[in-house]
Formats: sequence, C-alpha cells, structure tokens
Amino acid sequence: MADGAGKYTDITREVSRNLARLRADIAEPLAGFSALARAATKPGALDTKTKELIALALGVAAHCDACIGFHMQALLKAGATRLEIEEALGMAVYMGGGPSLMYAANAVAAYEEMAPALQPDAATA
Repeated sequence: MADGAGKYTDITREVSRNLARLRADIAEPLAGFSALARAATKPGALDTKTKELIALALGVAAHCDACIGFHMQALLKAGATRLEIEEALGMAVYMGGGPSLMYAANAVAAYEEMAPALQPDAATA
C-alpha cells in the first residue's frame, strides 16, 4: 500500500470513520456502548493489558478483523509483548479450534503491521 498502511491499519481507519457516522446518527446507543467499553476496560482486579489480551482472544474467536485491529493497537500501546499476545492467541485457538487458528494467524499479521509504529522496540521482543 502506497502510504505504508496495511490491512489492519486500513480496517481500523475505515471502521473508525463509519463509527463516527453512527455516533452522529444514533448518538444515544453509541454513547451507551462507549460507556460500557470504558467501564469494562478500566483497570481493576485485572489491568488494562490483561483485559485487552482477553478482548483480542475473543475477537479472534468471533472472527472479527476490526476487533483484532483495535485490540492489537490497544495492546501495543499498553506495552504487550509478542509472546504475551501469542500466548493469548494460543488460548483463543484452544477454545475456538481451527477457525480461531486462522484468525490467530491474522492477529500475528496485525502485530507485525502495527508494532513498528506503535511500539518501536517491539521488533526486538
């Protein structure tokens, strides 16, 4: 891709644009979902990184490319290592079987695409 973006960067950018339209058109339900997301990801007994690892695994199991992109971004910003991400993906595959394995491979592609920009030292992890 000419601008250096990749599949998951493009997916998250496009979904974000579409969500902006939904926020304008159906503000109240989207505000409710945003409040739920903030409450669910707020650090508590589990830290943010752990919660995002769970979210990535669920996104893989649900075969949701946008979920993979958004939660990979959040994981990289939270300082997750490749090994932490891959262990969470192992759990997703264990629980979801073959289809989850295919999406776990997609999540690795998202890591490789996004890590250099969001976590520059990730290449050495």
